[in-house]
This record gives sequence, C-alpha cells and structure tokens, in this order.
Amino acid sequence: MSLPAIDQAILAITRGPAGPKVGAFFDFDGTLIDGYSVLDYFLDRMSKGALSLGEITELARQLMRPQRSEDEFSELVGKGVLAWAGRSEEDLNALWLRLFHERVADYQFPEAWRLVQAHKRMGHTVAIASSATRYQITPLAQEWAIEHVMCTEAMIRNQRLTGGVVGRPAWGQGKAEVVVAFARRTGVSLGKSYGYANGDEDIPFLRKVGKPHAVNPKPQLARAARETNWPVLAFEPRRLPTLESLARSVVTYAAMLGSFAAGLAFARAGGDERRAADLGTCVASDLSLLAAGIKVEVVGKENLWAKRPAIFIFNHQSKLDLLLMGHLVRRQFTGVAKKELADLPGIGAFMRMADVAFVDRGKHQEASAALLPAMDKLRNGLSLCIAPEGTRSYSPRIGVFKKGAFHLAMQAGVPVVPVVIRNAGERMTRNSMAVRAGRVQVAVLKPISVRRWTEATLDRHVAAVRELYIQTLDNWPGATP
Repeated sequence: MSLPAIDQAILAITRGPAGPKVGAFFDFDGTLIDGYSVLDYFLDRMSKGALSLGEITELARQLMRPQRSEDEFSELVGKGVLAWAGRSEEDLNALWLRLFHERVADYQFPEAWRLVQAHKRMGHTVAIASSATRYQITPLAQEWAIEHVMCTEAMIRNQRLTGGVVGRPAWGQGKAEVVVAFARRTGVSLGKSYGYANGDEDIPFLRKVGKPHAVNPKPQLARAARETNWPVLAFEPRRLPTLESLARSVVTYAAMLGSFAAGLAFARAGGDERRAADLGTCVASDLSLLAAGIKVEVVGKENLWAKRPAIFIFNHQSKLDLLLMGHLVRRQFTGVAKKELADLPGIGAFMRMADVAFVDRGKHQEASAALLPAMDKLRNGLSLCIAPEGTRSYSPRIGVFKKGAFHLAMQAGVPVVPVVIRNAGERMTRNSMAVRAGRVQVAVLKPISVRRWTEATLDRHVAAVRELYIQTLDNWPGATP
C-alpha cells in the first residue's frame, strides 16, 4: 500500500541532504494556516461592531476577486497598512498575538507542522516567505520556533507605523526576489531547497527552488504543478467543521452528559460512589469517543497498569485529552481542576463524587502548594491525571513543564507515568467545540521512579521527562522512519 502524499514528502526529506545550506521556504496564508489571517482581523472587528458597511462591502468585493495583478495587490496591501497609520508596533504585536490565540491557532495545518519538524530534524534552514505583514506572521513563527521571516514590512518612524510599506510586498515576483536575496545572504543553496505554497502568484517563487511543492493549489498553480511534475499536497480544511462533524459533536456531548448523570443516579440510589464514579467516567469516555468517531491507537498499554497508584502526566492540546485519559486509565483515578468548576450545575456534582482535587490557582500561590489537595487522593490509593503544561497548547509543540505534579509524586512516593498524545489537536482544536472523526495515537511510556529525586536535581529530571515527550513525538513507535 502506497504512503499518503504527506508521508511521501516527509520520507523524501529524511532521505535527502541535511544541513543548513538546504532551505525550506513556506508561504503563510493558505500553506501554514487554512485561509487568510487578515480575514480573522476583520471578523474580530466585526464581532466588536467596529467594521463599517463600506469596509464590509470592500472586503467582500476583494474576497470574490479570483485574480489580481502585482500592482493591484500592492495597492491593496498599501490600503491595509495605511489603516494602521499612527499605531505603535507594540500595539500591533499585541493585537495579532491575541488574534492568534483566539482565532488563527485553530486554523494551523497539522500537515504543515509535520513538514516543518521534518526539516528541522534534518538541520535545514526553515523560513516563512509571505506577503503578509510581520505582525500577522510572528505569533505562529514563535510558536513553531521558525527563526527566519521574509514578509511585507511596514514603514516605521518613531516606533509608529507611517502608513507606508518598505519597498514592495513579498508577493508574486517580489516574493521570489526576497527568497533569492535571503539565499545569497545566508549561503543557502536554492537548487537543493524546498518550497511550499498554495497561490497562483507563488509560481515564480516555487520555480526558484529545486524541490517545489504545491499545497492545496489554486487553478494556475495546479496546472503548473501538473506540467512540471511538482508534488501536490492536499491538507485537510481547518476553517469550517463539516455537518457530520457538528452532528457527531452534539451526540458526543449528549453521551458524555448522559453517562455522568447515570453515574450520579447510581450513587444516589445507594451504590458505591467510587464505583459509580469509575463507571460514569469509563462509560462517558468510551461512548463519547465512539460517537465522535475517534479511534484510539495505544502503544505501551501495559504501562497503564504496571504501577498504581501513580501520577499519569499527559501533553495537553485539546478538550479531547480528558476523554482520552478516562478511556485509558479507566478506574481508581481522579484529576485536578480549578475550584470554580466544583460549583457548576451537574458536572460539578459528578466531579465532587469522583474525588476531583479542586485547587486554588491564585496568582500568588506556588503550583506545588496549589496541588496539595491532591495529596490525600494519592494517599487513599487513587491515581492522578495531570497536564504538567498547565493548559492546552496552541500547537503540537511541548510547552514548559510545571513542577507541581513531580513534587506530588516525590512527596507521595508514587511513580510518574508519561502519556504522550500525538494528534488530539488535529481532531479537536484548542478553542473549538466541534470534533473531527479520525485517529488519535497515544504512547504510554514506562513508569518513572522518583525515589532518588531531590529538590536540587528536580529541574534536571523534569527537563529530561519533557525531552522524552519531544523524542517520542519526533520518533513515534512503529512509524515510518
């Protein structure tokens, strides 16, 4: 059976030349993210009632235009940057960081993330080449740790935008020229380099690299790819959930809430509360994942039962992670939640019955002190599920691990069991309530004893555990090399 196109592309990268003289140049809008980030800017303004009817009409007119010349595009970009005249760079950086967190992060292409990581593992020089402004691109570039950005630069005077641009936008032939200039400046060999883009205007840029790829190509680019035998990569749309996805999501929430309600009813009818909590959690997780169309593939399942009680730590990308942990750990466990959730109607009562450790995450309280309510759960024989990153990440990148879970393990004398979740964020993004059917892969690593850990060595141990996650994700057990 032949590999999917994305896997073929990654395999070709791993079999090709390594080192920084090989470049990997990525377009931004339509290649690293689905659609156009500027649309999220206008949607944000529209949601706040700050968009005039004239602006809405002009936006619709521009979106419906199938093609435009380089001069027309330059004029369009000029109008956009002119609207920011007088604003500070700090203001625009904050605006686009917020938009990334609230909107744009949900539209990242997981396939593009995999390509970027493959190039990094080969030591290639990874860069973004886009007609968008630096303010739009920077949040994703920082999240993905991409150092080099070529883009349309706004003109700055006295730390404020003047309303003009420096030179011409990095669009069409302009993008090809900035890529060539970057390669000359850095010693990158364009003949050995890779390019990824989706737009018809990107043909000149792609012709400059030795290994061009058309990503979800527009008509002219698709035709050029056929004529020149360029690889074509089809990334799954991220902007709008399908009707099937919405329907599955409704059934998923109904199954989850129904299972929790049944667990509460069982306990109130005189059943054992611990058994009711285990039953409710198990059934809720299994039925919800089934309704969502999520198939869970687990490597190292035996490690889930090797040592109990334990602290099961997991990387946190999605609301799906909680269902996945219930499905995996199954019984005699609980979790940690902020104390405000204890008062939620229905679900709060079930969480209290399930012995969830409610913690006060006040800004002046240390993480290890905040987790002290969980100590009694461990001493009573219950395992704990904790996300050491503290919150859901904005990409598959492994965030910084907080030390609270590891302090607990040391004090209670229980092992830490790393649970590495590979792609839950592809099935359900950080901010979305809709779930997409598909496969989620999980690797359960061997329990880690903390008996010889000390306060003096804790930082080193925590860093080593985090590195285990990174290495596992980079070299997934059983995956194609």
